[in-house]
Formats: sequence, C-alpha cells, structure tokens
Amino acid sequence: MSKRTLTTESGAPVADNQNSATAGVGGPLLIQDQQLLEKLARFNRERIPERVVHARGSAAYGYFEVTDDVTAYTSAAFLNTVGKKTETFLRFSTVADSLGGADAVRDPRGFALKFYTEEGNYDLVGNNTPVFFIKDPIKFPDFIHSQKRDPFTGKQEADNVWDFWAHAPEATHQITWLMGDRGIPASYRHMNGYGSHTYQWTNAQGEAFFVKYHFKTNQGIRCLSGEQAAELVGSDANSHQTDLLQAIERGVNPSWTLYVQVMPASEAADYRFNPFDLTKVWPHSDYPLQRVGRLVLDRNPDNVFAEVEQSAFSPNNFVPGITASPDKMLQGRLFAYADAQRYRLGVNHTLIPVNAPKATKADNYGRDGVMALRNGSRYDKNYEPNSHQGPAETGLALGAPKAVSGYTGTHEAPAHTKDDDFFQAGELYRLMSEAEKQRLVATIAGGLSQVTLEDVIEKNLAHFHAADADYGKRVEEAVRALRDA
Repeated sequence: MSKRTLTTESGAPVADNQNSATAGVGGPLLIQDQQLLEKLARFNRERIPERVVHARGSAAYGYFEVTDDVTAYTSAAFLNTVGKKTETFLRFSTVADSLGGADAVRDPRGFALKFYTEEGNYDLVGNNTPVFFIKDPIKFPDFIHSQKRDPFTGKQEADNVWDFWAHAPEATHQITWLMGDRGIPASYRHMNGYGSHTYQWTNAQGEAFFVKYHFKTNQGIRCLSGEQAAELVGSDANSHQTDLLQAIERGVNPSWTLYVQVMPASEAADYRFNPFDLTKVWPHSDYPLQRVGRLVLDRNPDNVFAEVEQSAFSPNNFVPGITASPDKMLQGRLFAYADAQRYRLGVNHTLIPVNAPKATKADNYGRDGVMALRNGSRYDKNYEPNSHQGPAETGLALGAPKAVSGYTGTHEAPAHTKDDDFFQAGELYRLMSEAEKQRLVATIAGGLSQVTLEDVIEKNLAHFHAADADYGKRVEEAVRALRDA
C-alpha cells in the first residue's frame, strides 16, 4: 500500500524531510528552506501554557446512564428517563504540582466531568473530597501561591503551606481529610468523586432544590501510605495514568454510582450548617444519599494533547434544570474557570472537538478571534436581535429565581447555628479508628514540624485543639517530639 504524500502546513509536497537545504555541500543553512523553518517554528509552539492548578491530568470517555427517576427534582433532559445514556468525558488531576509532577502524591484530585447532553454541554467540576480548604474565592490565589513552588527556593516550602493554613482556620476540615488515609489514592479508579459545591436543581413545576453530588467508586476505595506512595513514584511517576490507560485497554472499565443529597430550597436558611459553605458537608443523617445513575469509562483518548491537555471545563456550563447556588466558591469559579481556558487555549476553545457539543450544535453570534472556525457567511448577521433567520433567545430560565436582599458590600457568609471552622473536622476525627488517628497525627506532625516559625506552629496547633481535645493533644505531642529529636 502506497503512503500518503508528506506536505507542508499549506499543503505543498515535501521533497526531502531528512536533510536541510544548505549553500553547497557542508555549507551554512538557507533561510529559504520552508520545511526546516516551518518545522522548527511549529515545534517551538507545540506547548501551550499549562493549567495553574490541575496541570497534571488523565482522562477517558464514557457514558452516564440514568438508573433512578429524579424528575421530581430536575427538568434536565439528560436525567429525564430511566435507562437514558449520555456520552461523557472525565478528567482526573492532581491540584498543586506542575504538568511534569508525579501522580502518587498527597494532594486532592480533580474530578471534572463533561456531559455531552442534547441541551448542550454540562460541566461538573469537583474533587475527590467533599470539602475544600477555603470558602471565599478571593482567597484562592493566595492559597495556591502558598502551596506552589516558592519563588526563591523553587520548591514547595512547609513554612508557606502551614503559614497560610495558620491564618485560614476553615481549612482544618480539609486538612484532616488530606492528611488522613484517603490523602493518596492508589489510582483514579479507586477513589470517589464529589461535586463538592452546592448546586440548584429545578423541576418542571418550577420548584427549587439544592443538591450535592457523590460519585461512589464501584471498584472500592484503595489508598496508599506515604511510604508506599514514595516507592511508587520512584518506579512509575505516571502510575495513575498507567493504571487508567491499561485498565480500559484491557476492557476493565471503571465505573461510579452517582448519588445526590437533596435539600428543598425552603430549608436552606434555617439549616444548622451554612449549606453553601464549601468547607462543610451535609451529614447523611440529615439528607440521605439518593441514587441517580451510573458513570462508566470505556474509551481512552487517542491523543493526550488534543483531548486531555486541550480539554476545558467550566462550572458555568449549565443546562436547563441545573444552575448555581449562592455558594461563594462556586460563584467565583463560574468566572475563573472559563477565563483560564480563554487564556490557555483562546476565545474559540469551545470549538476544539473535545470541548464542542456532540448531541447538539452551538449556534450563536460569537465571531473572529484566534483560531476562529465559525465565522459565518455573507448571509449570517453577527448581531442580535435581527430581522433575519439567526438564532434567537428562548425566554425560558435555566432554573428557579433566587431571592436576594440587603446592602452590597464585602460581607462574611451568614453564620448558621452549628457553623464554626472546627466542629466538622472534629466529627471526622472522631469517626476514625485508632490506627487511622495515629497515621493522621503522624502525617500532620511530619509536615508541621518542618515549619521554622514558632508562631505558625502554635496557630495550627490551636486549630486542631479546637476541633477535638484529643486530636490537638496528639498532634502537639508528635510535633514537639519531632522538633526535639
């Protein structure tokens, strides 16, 4: 079988792709060598800016199948029929490290899921933990700066990490998660995923509900100790990528069961915890898990750069029946995620195949910009409203309206009866077995004991004492023992 003809970017045939053009045998190169200059120039531009967070990732395609009727809570079309399947794309990631970082590290894992629904793409951007370190997006850049490489030393510094946490007592709950046994998943297949934020569902009758998403792994939870993780990083820094890729290639397709917690909107104001606080969970005894469906991954991407690196998720990609709640962190991410992708990939990143709708077609008046592929013709107007046959608004709201009142300003979130920064962290600690508590304390002490600022250590110890007296006592004794050694 004859091979296809190699061409330049403009489609001209390439005569010689092994030797550069020179001025005579052994002479200097010629600037007129289009193939050489084009190859080198293109090579220089093959990398795009990596994500500031969630840079290191893996992904796969699959489908979501509805197993239970949830039409009492949402009018979303992709959830309206038991047995209905929707194509999906799920990207996993570590958070803090760069694109070249290792997989098996103690770090939250991103769980970003794109549903290619008939009403447009719905992006659910979460983590493998149900809570987060902070509850206001204005603190997010500072938090990430404290966890990233120090500008002087070029590496993550315990002083920076724990200094920020010393001034963010609301992080105590997530720290307890991260430093506990689930802090290092054995693989992406063996961890849960959470929407983390609170979202609003609206049914066909216009009734509003607040929901939290829980994707429970059907492979079972498996995690690594710090020692196991260090050994694995040394043998295969890409361990999570290797595991996911090989499992799907073998036909061992990972799956998760989706459950939601549902809170009638009328109950939010008087709930004992602020239901929109990302550092809090809703106890299952208050709002039990209700099954929705099954997520299955069954196809690996053919090209990691085109489909994983260029994939873009934004939590403001909603569909009718699903909208945002007043969750402040979610509200901030509605802007930040999409803006990050416009910077990385350009204003037309939604036209990249992995990001484009599959079950419907995007039809709007967006024009021009870098990599514009949808510019219209002489018959297409680029404004609305118009007197022609362009797309028009539906007049139908995505969800039920939310009542607001009061004065504008920089307000702290309203406090509910059981709201503080430590109660739920203490509850999590008290749920642990004795062995789990010992490992948690050892992990925290291992990091906190490296801090050089005594005041930072004392502030962090005070947080653990406030969460639980035994918790604080054990961490303090372990830190002192390591510092006196």
